[in-house]
Amino acid sequence: MSGGIDSSVAAMMLHDQGYEVVGITMKTWDYASSGGSKKETGCCSLDSINDARNLAVNRGFHHMILDIRNEFGDHIIDNFVDEYLAGRTPNPCVLCNTHIKWEALLKRADMLNCEFIATGHYAQVREENGRYLVSKGLDENKDQSYVLWGLSQESLQRSRFPLGGYHKSEIRQMAHDHGFHELANKPESYEICFIPDNDYRGFLDRRVDGLAEKVEKGLYKDVEGNVLGQHRGYPYYTVGQRKGLGMAFGDPMYVLEIRPETNEVVLGHKDQLQKTIMHVRNPNLIKLDSIEGELEAITKIRYKDRGTHSAISKETDGRLKVEFYKPVLAIAPGQSAVFYDGNDVIGGGFIARKEEPNELKRFTDARPVRL
Repeated sequence: MSGGIDSSVAAMMLHDQGYEVVGITMKTWDYASSGGSKKETGCCSLDSINDARNLAVNRGFHHMILDIRNEFGDHIIDNFVDEYLAGRTPNPCVLCNTHIKWEALLKRADMLNCEFIATGHYAQVREENGRYLVSKGLDENKDQSYVLWGLSQESLQRSRFPLGGYHKSEIRQMAHDHGFHELANKPESYEICFIPDNDYRGFLDRRVDGLAEKVEKGLYKDVEGNVLGQHRGYPYYTVGQRKGLGMAFGDPMYVLEIRPETNEVVLGHKDQLQKTIMHVRNPNLIKLDSIEGELEAITKIRYKDRGTHSAISKETDGRLKVEFYKPVLAIAPGQSAVFYDGNDVIGGGFIARKEEPNELKRFTDARPVRL
C-alpha cells in the first residue's frame, strides 16, 4: 500500500470480498538523502504512509511499515547510477519489482502466514497448462504488464492484481463510493520515486562525487567519426535524446550512441536512429519454457511503446535476437524489451549493445532482503 488510490482500492476490494488483509507500506528511500529541490511527495513520503495507515484503520485491517531502504539503496539506486556510468538507460521500476518488492512482500507474507500478495498494478495473472501467465490490464492506458516481465513463476503463483479487470475511472468511482473522496482525487506520480524533481542528472551529480569534472568536455561525433563539438559528459545523455544538447547544428540532431570508454556521444539524424535488429540479455520467459527456432511476437521497447511485430530467436550465448519487421526508433540499451502474444506477456529482458554479454552481475546478484 503506497498510499495512492490504486493500492488502496485494491486493498478495499479484497477486504470487501472477505479476504483477511494485512496492509504493507514499504519505505524504500529517504527523501532527505536525494537532495532534490522538490517537496517530498510520492509513495515514500510521510503523508503517503499515513494515508495508507489511515485507510487500513478505517477499513478495519492491520497495517505495517516495511523498511527496505538499505536493500533499495544497495541494489536499485546503485544500479541506476552504474547504468548511466556504463552508457545505458536504466529501468529501476522493473528491477525493483523483480528483486526488491516481490521478494520483500513474499518474505513478510510467509512470516504472517499469508497465502497471497496483492498490488495495485493494472495487470492480470492466471494459470494455464501449469504455468502462471501475466497479461495486460483491461485499461490499455494504465496497463503495467510491461514492468512485470521479470517475475518468477513462484512469485506469480502467489500474486493477485485486483485492478486488472477495471478501468481507472471505475477505480476512482469506487474510492468515491467508499467515502474516500480525497483519495479519489489524489494526483498520480510519474517520476522515479527516488528522484521526485525528475532531474536525474542532478541526482547523478549528488550521488557521484566529482562526476561533472570527471566527464566534462567530451566530444560529440557523427557516425563517420567527425568531431561536431563538446558535450557536458556522456552520463547526462540517453539514446534518442534531441533536446538539451547545448549546441545548434542547423538540422535536428539526435543521440545515436553513447561511448563511455571514450566519453563520446554520437549524433545523427532521425532516420539514423531507426534499427531493425536488437539484442536482449538476461531474458526471463513467463509464457514459455524456452524459445526454439523463431518466435513471432509484438515487442515493446519502452513502457508507452505500442509495440512492433518481430521475430525472436535464441543466440548461442543465451541472449535473444529480435528482428523487427519494420524499423524501430531509438532503441536504448538498458531499457526493457517485453514480448507479447496478444495480451499475454511471453517474457522480456534488457536491451543490450551488440557486444555486451548475456549476464551482468548487477542483475543476477540480487541482495537478500532483511526483515
